[in-house]
Amino acid sequence: MNDPSSFSYSMAGPSSTAVLVLADGTVFYGRGVGAFGTAIGEICFNTSMTGYQEILTDPSYAEQIITFTFPHIGNVGTNNEDIESLHPVAKGLVLRADISAPSNFRSAANLDHWLKEHGLVGITGLDTRGITARIRESGHPNGIIAYQPSDKIDVARLHQKASSWGGLLGRDLASSVTCSKPYTWSESLWTLEQGYKSLKNPIFHVVAIDYGIKRNILRCLAAAGCRVTVVPANTNAKDILHYKPDGIFLSNGPGDPAATSVYAVPILKQLIQTGIPIFGICLGHQLLALSLGARTEKMHQGHRGANHPVKDLVTGKVEITSQNHGFVVDEDSLPPGVNATHVSLFDKSLEGINVQGKPISSVQYHPEASPGPQDSNYLFDNFFKLMEVS
Repeated sequence: MNDPSSFSYSMAGPSSTAVLVLADGTVFYGRGVGAFGTAIGEICFNTSMTGYQEILTDPSYAEQIITFTFPHIGNVGTNNEDIESLHPVAKGLVLRADISAPSNFRSAANLDHWLKEHGLVGITGLDTRGITARIRESGHPNGIIAYQPSDKIDVARLHQKASSWGGLLGRDLASSVTCSKPYTWSESLWTLEQGYKSLKNPIFHVVAIDYGIKRNILRCLAAAGCRVTVVPANTNAKDILHYKPDGIFLSNGPGDPAATSVYAVPILKQLIQTGIPIFGICLGHQLLALSLGARTEKMHQGHRGANHPVKDLVTGKVEITSQNHGFVVDEDSLPPGVNATHVSLFDKSLEGINVQGKPISSVQYHPEASPGPQDSNYLFDNFFKLMEVS
C-alpha cells in the first residue's frame, strides 16, 4: 500500500498519460484512452472474451469501472448494432494492452474513437490479472481514473476523492437509468443477413418494468412472440395493470436492490397478488425475492463474465451463463413456498427461484446473453408458456 503523503506528482514514465488510484492509496500508472478527464467508481472485473461494446453499454454497470481480464479489447472495433443502451453508463475501463486497429467486417469505428464520442475514460498498460486477483482477495475497491493531456497529475487529490466516494451499498441507481416515460418495443433478434428483425403478429402483451433494461432482453421477448410496453421503474401497479398485460417482466439494473426496494417492493407485492405471470432477471430477480420476504446482500467479488456454470436444480442440467451482478439473494432467507431453482457452481450462490403454485420465477443470470452463450434462452419460452396457460 502506498502512503498518500509520499505520492509523486510527476508521471511514472515518458509514455504514462493516465493513472488509476484506489481508495487504499495504491497507484497504477498507464496510458490513457478514450476521453480526457476523470472517472470515479467501484472497480470490478469482467472475464468475457468478447462483447466489450455490449458490456460497456449495459446499464447494470452504472457507477462502475470495468477491468477487462481479456487482454485484446478493441480488436474488432465498434458498430451501431452491438449496444445495450443508447448511452453507456459505465464510468470507465481498465485494459492490459493498447487498443489496436480494428479487424472485422462489421467495424464502423475504432474503440478509442467510440470511447471519446461517449465520454468514457480509460487506461491501458495495467496488470489486469493482478488487479483481478486483488479484487478476488480483498473485494471491490473504489477508485478513480485520471487521463489528462499533461505531464502532471495531482495523485494525492485523486486519492482523497477515491477514498471519500461512498460506493454502491445503500444506493438506488435504477432511478438514474430507467426510462423517463413508457414506450413500446418491437425489434427482434439480430441475424447476419438481415440485422435486427421486427416483431410481426405478436401473441401476448408484456409490460416490462425498466430498472436498467438491456435491449437484448427486449429483443428476446419480441422473438418469443411478445409485444412489449416498457415502463419506468416507479410506475405504480394500477398503471401497469391498465395496460392489461398477459405477463410482467422485471428487468436487470444497477445498484443496491435493498435501496431500490423502497419504492419497487410495494408495487411488486400488488402485482404478485394478481396471478399474472411474472419473470425477473438480475436486479428484477433480487427485487422479486425481496417482495416475497427474502433478503439480499453485497457479494465479495460479484459475478461478471460469460462463462459461469449454473445448475438447474429441477432438471439437473448445467448451463454456461452470462452474468453481471454484485449483490445476491440470501438463499437461507427464502420464505416457505419460494423455491431455489438454480445455483452457481462457482460459489453455490442462489441463481434462480420460483413461487410454488404461482406463475412467478426469476434468475440471477442473463439468459439473453449479449455477450455470452445462449444455453438459457429457453427461459423466455418458459415465460411465454406460462402466459399461454394463465
